[in-house]
Amino acid sequence: MTDRWTEARTREWFAHRPWYCGFNFLPSTAVNFLEMWHADTFDPATIERELGWAADLGFNAFRINLQYLIWKHDRDGLLDRLDRVMGMAAARGIVTVPVLFDDCGFGGFEPEYGRQPDPLPGVHNSRAVASPGRELLFDGTEFHGFLHYVRDVIGEFRFDGRVLCWDIYNEPGNRMVFGPDGATLHEPDFSRQSLALLQDGFAAARSIAPEQPLTASAWSTPVAGATNAAYETEIDKAALALSDVTSFHAYLSTGKVAAIIDELARLNRPMLCTEWMARPIGSLIEDQLSLFKDRQVSCFQWGLVQGRTQTWLPWPAELVAAHGGRTDRSVWFHDLLTAEGAPYDQAEFTALRSCLRR
Repeated sequence: MTDRWTEARTREWFAHRPWYCGFNFLPSTAVNFLEMWHADTFDPATIERELGWAADLGFNAFRINLQYLIWKHDRDGLLDRLDRVMGMAAARGIVTVPVLFDDCGFGGFEPEYGRQPDPLPGVHNSRAVASPGRELLFDGTEFHGFLHYVRDVIGEFRFDGRVLCWDIYNEPGNRMVFGPDGATLHEPDFSRQSLALLQDGFAAARSIAPEQPLTASAWSTPVAGATNAAYETEIDKAALALSDVTSFHAYLSTGKVAAIIDELARLNRPMLCTEWMARPIGSLIEDQLSLFKDRQVSCFQWGLVQGRTQTWLPWPAELVAAHGGRTDRSVWFHDLLTAEGAPYDQAEFTALRSCLRR
């Protein structure tokens, strides 16, 4: 098994690359990542069209979650569809950050292989399911399968230049559920299992020595009133210690994001903010895109096209308030474009295009 990349190796990797500005992607016709990758609902025409819109804006990277259940039931199909999507992106100058695991089951139900339900009216990300799934993670009987999935998927593309880096685990330990009444609920604590999968997932990935670096984001960011910018949970500390390149999530005001960048810069590794941009809580393109570019922190905002995830709708009100914001349904929370490809905010669109093309 290979070790974590040295600081010197990460600097060498970074020196030959541009600043990456990208987005987290689900096609507008997919309610979650199961629907995106399932053979019956995979929608290459929409994916190709929407990646074209992204390239026209000047984006050069995107982040996409995979789904363990698709691999479990249709391994060859998942790898083929991932290859096709990365090919569509690469043809437009866009590199890919695939994500293998994810604890964000905001819909509050377990993933099921097959046709996905329609979104709940008015609810942000109402059908989001975790990968492999919270119950399956907690049960632990398929743990060997999870690690085989890591080795298999990364092994298939470990020398592929279309992959910028591998994101092993999105928000490990996140137990929030977005209730239809606007409340934020919590599932039982499964952070111990998430930490074990995070650590063993990195080990499994390193056992096949991919040419691309590995990362997992510190995500439990400080909220309104916090004076410390640190990521202090055990899982966040582990993610930072394991990652070849440093990544983090920051749905925060500009001052707090700048403080986080200052703090994480001490790790002396290239940085990626793999989730940001939420208008009602002060995470704004007009303020923060230039900050990321000036500090050479590659960034991936949440969302591209308004669609079945309904992520233009707000987070639950209590979560918005905890981040110092105010729920306002007249303002899009995430996403940039309507389903027809028109900009949500022309001034924002102009600022984005100007920054990406200079």
